Amino acid sequence: MRPTGRLHLGHLVGALGNWVPLQAQYDCYYFVADWHALTSDFAETGSLVSYAYENVADWIGAGLDPERSTFFVQSLVPEHAELYLLLSMVVPVPWLERVPTYKEQQDALKDKDLSSIGFLGYPLLQTADVAIYDAQYVPVGGDQVAHLELAREVVRRFNKFFGDVIVEPLPLLTNIDRLPGLDGDKKMSKSLGNTIHLSDTPDEVKKKVMRMYTDPKRVRSDIPGTVEGNPVFTYHDAFNPDTAQVDAFKARYRAGTIGDVEVKAALATALNARLDPIRERRAAALAKPGYLHEVLVEGSRRARVMAGETMARVREAIRIVYR
Repeated sequence: MRPTGRLHLGHLVGALGNWVPLQAQYDCYYFVADWHALTSDFAETGSLVSYAYENVADWIGAGLDPERSTFFVQSLVPEHAELYLLLSMVVPVPWLERVPTYKEQQDALKDKDLSSIGFLGYPLLQTADVAIYDAQYVPVGGDQVAHLELAREVVRRFNKFFGDVIVEPLPLLTNIDRLPGLDGDKKMSKSLGNTIHLSDTPDEVKKKVMRMYTDPKRVRSDIPGTVEGNPVFTYHDAFNPDTAQVDAFKARYRAGTIGDVEVKAALATALNARLDPIRERRAAALAKPGYLHEVLVEGSRRARVMAGETMARVREAIRIVYR
């Protein structure tokens, strides 16, 4: 994850909720992608380190365990940059230009200078991030599948020149790709201010839920409302374990026999029940002086051992080993 802000429910649904159970099945590597943050935020780096620690506290809050998985910082494993450079020697520029999010991000972030080589090449750096650990699988949302497909093509091209040196990864898709924003926007995004953060207090969560966008045509509670595409019900489906209650709310909403206040109040209760243990674990991690720093330094040390082994193999294949 890029340390560019506080983590929110979209991260929990799109990534963390999928990452946690993977710890029981795989040898997992989760990292702070600080170099990736520079691809769009190179002009404002003052908060990167503090966000990194905050984000890792959220990981722990969500249930990731640094004793079972490897947590590390991208920039503390410089072998990522070396593999990225070597991959760039064989990858045609048009491959990078055709990645869907390349143009999409340029259109969406017009206030930022995205004309850099770093921004163009970030899918290639992602490839290095994965390949350097011989990753069999990568947990991704649907919006990242194109990047991973590019990574697979890059690996195949590299191996074509130098032999079967690095592993071609496969995706592990999340069940829900993204949540809508509180304002009804298609995506929950910190830049739009339409988020509920994992670190929000119960009162903050309730206030945000009560302001959520619903059916704009429903000006009174006795008017039948639309459930489909209604963010409040999307959140109920994602976070309210009482499916009978949710089904009853939907039926009454369509019939015009329930108000938004009742539906939202129940959602706030469900969200806080989900977030309470996350907040508790998060606070415990932050309360230990130096703990998060130790976790990331030790994890980066372990990651660098494996990255070093991969790079030794890559250099041997390219025949740039000097003895």
